[in-house]
Amino acid sequence: MTSLLAKSLTLWTLLSSALEKLQPVAQLAARLYVAKVFFMAGLTKLRDWETTVFLFTEEYHVPLLPPEVAAVAGTAGEIVLPVLLVLGLGGRFAALGLSVVNVMAVISLSDIPETAMTQHLFWGSLLAALVLWGPGKLALDTWLGPWLQRRFKPA
Repeated sequence: MTSLLAKSLTLWTLLSSALEKLQPVAQLAARLYVAKVFFMAGLTKLRDWETTVFLFTEEYHVPLLPPEVAAVAGTAGEIVLPVLLVLGLGGRFAALGLSVVNVMAVISLSDIPETAMTQHLFWGSLLAALVLWGPGKLALDTWLGPWLQRRFKPA
């Protein structure tokens, strides 16, 4: 019985090690997927700005912001933050910013279909993981971070 347990633990250790090596690829896949979703939404808004402002005026009720400001802020976030996320440049900041955009999208719609809510929850969970664990080793943050810390070290 002890031999079976020892073999099981060895196998589990090998599997865990292999999965750890896949984390950067999974983080990159999450970044690419979420970035595409939000970037495409931003492009849609830019293609027909009149409709975008109309929707922010009549359908999306963003708290505390005038519709025109909310339209510009939301669209800018959907265009700029995904680019940063794909590059992994300010990866946690970009993921956090897109989380705010995601939450605002859900809050601003008075009646959101269940399937849309499920998508927003999925995107939110991927973004939360990127905020908590970072963009991964395949990100500019990983390479530039140490250099920036050395270059701008407080005196």
